[in-house]
Amino acid sequence: MITLRDVLEGTRGTLHGDASPELMFNRVVHDSREVGRGDLFVAIPGEHVDGHEFVEEAVSRGASGAIVAGYFLESRGSVSVPVIEVDGTIAALSRLASYWRTTYDVQVVGITGSMGKSSTKEVIASVLGQSFSVIRSRASFNNEIGLPLTLLDINPDTDIAVLEIGGAYRLGEIRELCQIARPSIGVVTNVSHSHLQRMGSLEAIAETKTELPEALPPDGVAILNGDDFRVRAMAERTSARVVFYGLAPDCEVRARDVESHGLDGISFQLLMDGEQYQINVPLIGAHSVHMVLAAIAVGRAMGMGLDQMLPGFEDPTIQLRLITLPGINQSTIIDDTYNANPTSCLAALNLLDELEAKRKVAIFGDILELGDFEDEGHRIVGRRAAAVVSRLITAGEKARIIADAGEDSGLAGDSVTRFATKSEAIDQLPALIEPGDIILVKGSRGVMMEDVVDAIRDMNRPA
Repeated sequence: MITLRDVLEGTRGTLHGDASPELMFNRVVHDSREVGRGDLFVAIPGEHVDGHEFVEEAVSRGASGAIVAGYFLESRGSVSVPVIEVDGTIAALSRLASYWRTTYDVQVVGITGSMGKSSTKEVIASVLGQSFSVIRSRASFNNEIGLPLTLLDINPDTDIAVLEIGGAYRLGEIRELCQIARPSIGVVTNVSHSHLQRMGSLEAIAETKTELPEALPPDGVAILNGDDFRVRAMAERTSARVVFYGLAPDCEVRARDVESHGLDGISFQLLMDGEQYQINVPLIGAHSVHMVLAAIAVGRAMGMGLDQMLPGFEDPTIQLRLITLPGINQSTIIDDTYNANPTSCLAALNLLDELEAKRKVAIFGDILELGDFEDEGHRIVGRRAAAVVSRLITAGEKARIIADAGEDSGLAGDSVTRFATKSEAIDQLPALIEPGDIILVKGSRGVMMEDVVDAIRDMNRPA
C-alpha cells in the first residue's frame, strides 16, 4: 500500500482534486482490466493503445486515483477521483519506484540473460522464500514499466525482491533499470541468439547483459554462468565479488554427474565449499541444473544452508517451461511454448530424446528475432529433430526450414508435415497423433504455440 503523499513526492506530480495526503492506495496498476477497489491506475501510452483511454474504465472498476499526463486533463477535464498530473507517465512511474525502493531496506536480486530468466527467477524466489519474505517480478515484467510496478509491491514485511532486469531491447536499458532497482546480487544466465535481429550481434547482446554486473556495488555479488564464455568474461567488468556456477571445474557452485530422469526430474552431485552433496530435484531436463545452481548460489550468498534451500525446489509452480499435460489419444504433451531460440529448442529435443515413448513427435512454430542467423538457427533445430523424433510437424514459413532440414538429415518424407499456419496444423492433428505419443510443442512467444497445446487438450475432453 502507498499513500497519496508518497505518490506526489515520488512522481513529483501535481494533484488535481481534493484528497487527504494520507489517502491509501492498495496497488499501482497499469492495466485497467486488473484494477481493483482502492488501486491507483497509471495511464501508460503504448504502441497500439493509450492507457489514458481507459482512465474512466479504471475508475468504474474501483480505482481511487490515477496518474496521467497533462494532455489527458486538457482533453477530458476532471474525473471523479484524485488525479496526479505528471510530465510523462512512464518516467513518473520510474521516479516513483526509485523513491519507493529507497523507503525500505530490502535486498534486490537482479536476473538477466538471453533465456531462462523467468524460470530462474521463479526458482530463486522459491528457494529464498524458505527463509525470507520475498516478492518477485510479476510474470516476465522486466522493462521500464514492469520492473517499477514490481518494486512498488515492496511492503514493510519484504526482505528480498527478485527481479528480472531487461530483455534485449537496447544498450543502456539494463543500466537504467539497475539505477531504479539498485540490486546487490546479480545473476546472468547466458548469452544466446534470442533477440539477435534487434541487437545485431551476440557481442552486442553480451554488452547489454554486462550492464547488470557492472551496476552491482563493491559489496555485492555477481553470480555468473561459468559455462558460458561470454558471461564468464563479465567478471572483468564488475567491482562485486564474483561467483561462478556451472559444470566447469573452477565453479564455486558446481555440478557433476548430471542425470536426467525424464519427467521425474534430474539428479547430480553438488560440489560447494569443499563438500559434496547428492541433489535430486523435480525440475525437468538436464539443462535445468543451471537454474538449480544459480538458486543455490544466491541462497548461499544470502547465508542460507543447503538444507534450508532444498524444499524450495519442490514447489510445482516454479516449472514455467516443459509442463507435461494429457493430450488426445492418450498422448502426453510437453508444453514448452513459453518462448524459443535455437539453444532452448535443442534442450527440449534433448529431453525428448531421453524419454521412453512409442513415438516421439515435435511440433515447432517459427523462431523469431534471429536476424541473419534465421536460416541456420532453424536448420540446427531441424537437424537435431531428425535424430530424435519419429514425426516432425511445423507451422509457419520460418518453421518450414526446420522441416526441410529434418528431411535433409534423414527423416522420411512421410514423417514430416508442413503447415502454413497453426490453424491448419490444429485441424489435422487428430489424424497425425497416435496413442502413446509424447508430443513436444515449441515456438517463439510471438507465434503463441500454446494455442496448439490448448487444441490438443480440448480434443481429449468429452464433448
